[in-house]
Amino acid sequence: MPDLNDGESAEIKGSARLPYVLKNTGGVYSCTCPAWRNQSVPIERRTCKHLRAYRGEQAEQDRIGGELPVRSARAAGDASAPGLLLAHTWENDVDLTDWWMSEKLDGVRAYWDGKQFLSRLGNVYHAPDFFVAGLPGLPLDGELWMGRKAFQRCVSIVRRQDKSDLWKSVRYLVFDLPAASGPFEERLEQLRDCLASGHSQFAEIHQHDRCRGLDHLREELTRVEALGGEGLMLRQPGSRYEAGRSPTLLKVKTFHDAEARVVEHLPGSGRHKGRLGALDVVLPDGTRFSIGTGFSDAQRERPPAIGSIVTFRYQELSDRGVPRFPSFVR
Repeated sequence: MPDLNDGESAEIKGSARLPYVLKNTGGVYSCTCPAWRNQSVPIERRTCKHLRAYRGEQAEQDRIGGELPVRSARAAGDASAPGLLLAHTWENDVDLTDWWMSEKLDGVRAYWDGKQFLSRLGNVYHAPDFFVAGLPGLPLDGELWMGRKAFQRCVSIVRRQDKSDLWKSVRYLVFDLPAASGPFEERLEQLRDCLASGHSQFAEIHQHDRCRGLDHLREELTRVEALGGEGLMLRQPGSRYEAGRSPTLLKVKTFHDAEARVVEHLPGSGRHKGRLGALDVVLPDGTRFSIGTGFSDAQRERPPAIGSIVTFRYQELSDRGVPRFPSFVR
């Protein structure tokens, strides 16, 4: 993983218009994002998803001298809610080669606590005895699923309290073993053994495959969406299970290509000081926004001329019609 020497800074794309700036000042790491600024702990103990994504989970844990802070339903005061691992959206800023790739399921997230199914908020799903037979007496994290484009039907069944035979059309696809402390690969193996020994009729492990690179990611995304799927989930190799949103779990949805006209060169900072930081561009309908990722060093030294047309890639439009997570293509 990269790191910052004393006095160095780096930019990382976030949800804001301009990139966030990471900095190391005498061993105190900071970020310009609101999540870092608003923490009620000493500055040397603060971290955020951008520092964790840049330096790595273990490096940040070693730096602050303890478990990484996470926000979960339990931390917010709801003791009945399970502490689930939650995903961030991929912002085209992380190389996903060698990450574990799986289909993003359009089902109902369900935490098996060893005795019953719980929703993210701690509500009980009243599964019949035949459905839970063979499930282990330890926590599982997965999704109650009936197939693609069947979300509403699935919700209507699992929210019933009569434990009806309608559950026979539901499957529990399990993708993690929350109580296990090992890396993701070890947890997958333990999960396979756990489900195999229980002989559950309705539970199975969710399939994960290694991502071979961006082309493979796009091919798989196209295949899944053509079948009516929602997108992909990418899990960082060697990552641990933690409650709350983590940069080790990323969701990926459709890519779109579009064109825009360059109206301004925005200066860079940190590693990109003295060269291009982002392109300010405008769409044919007048929507103006910035593109700050996807550039090579050479392109930052010699950026597209003002007035030129550039192609960029994005995942979706915001409610205001602004492309989300835009990345320069050519």
